[in-house]
Amino acid sequence: MDLNLDTLKREILEYLDTAGFAVYHGSPGGLEGMPMVLWDTERHPDYQMFLDVAQKCGTKLVVFASAEFDATEIDELLHQLDESELSREDRREYESRLRPIRAYGGITCTLELAFDYHNRLYVYELQPDWYEEFVGIEEEILALVAGDEDPDSDDSLGGYFSNN
Repeated sequence: MDLNLDTLKREILEYLDTAGFAVYHGSPGGLEGMPMVLWDTERHPDYQMFLDVAQKCGTKLVVFASAEFDATEIDELLHQLDESELSREDRREYESRLRPIRAYGGITCTLELAFDYHNRLYVYELQPDWYEEFVGIEEEILALVAGDEDPDSDDSLGGYFSNN
């Protein structure tokens, strides 16, 4: 879903304040590697439902994190494309896919809310469609560039495998 996360960010922070939560301003992505359960934002996008669960669990502290999209990330990807061995046509295709995303520079691209309950983090995370598309393109390009850097990665075992 394409959301205006800038407006939603302000709304959530106001709601947290009026609901009496202590807000810990975390770093986006700072929860990686921790045991967590993700809220189903596709079927239940209402952050107030998530925070109601937190209140019913007796939670007083909520982690809040957000990030704004930095258009220089596109420049870095384009630089990596220039350094790659991709054909001109493939590079142009990636450039055309990235071009419209540049307009989102400075706009909130991710929101995260989290609370701890019995040593498990319960997380509400939203990203607009355009940012999910950017992340997908970024992953594709990084995989291609990684393949360019290792010319010996043809899935052979380099003579260490015997057919006997």
